[in-house]
Amino acid sequence: MSIKRKRRFHAEVATSSLSDIMFFLLLFFLIISTLANPNVIKMTLPKAKSNEKTNKQYISLSVTEDKKFYIDKQEVSFEELETALMSKMNAEKDQTVIVRIPFNLQVQDLVDVLQIGVKNNLKFVIATSPK
Repeated sequence: MSIKRKRRFHAEVATSSLSDIMFFLLLFFLIISTLANPNVIKMTLPKAKSNEKTNKQYISLSVTEDKKFYIDKQEVSFEELETALMSKMNAEKDQTVIVRIPFNLQVQDLVDVLQIGVKNNLKFVIATSPK
C-alpha cells in the first residue's frame, strides 16, 4: 500500500512590506513637491522687511538680468509684452500681475514695465525676498 502525501503548493504574495514602500514613496513625493519652485526662472529679488503672500490667482511676469521677459514661463519680447498681458487678463478677470525683477536692474526697466500696467489699469505687485 502506498502512502500519499498532501503536497499542495499554495501561492502567497507577501504584502507586509508594500505598505512601508508606499509610505516612503508618498513621503518622498510630498517632500519633492514642496521643494519644487513654480517659477523656474532664477533671479535675486529685492529684499523687504515684510512680505505678504497672496492666495489669489496671479500672472507671473519675470524679467531677467539680460532683459528677457517671461509671462508664466513663456518668453515674450518687450514689444509683445502688453498684448500678451492683456490676452492673459482677458482670459480670467480680477487677476494680479506679480513682477519678478532682479534687484540690480535699472529703475527705468521697472518703470517701463509698470507703465504698461498703469496704461491698461492693471494691478501690479513687485515680488521681494525676505531680509
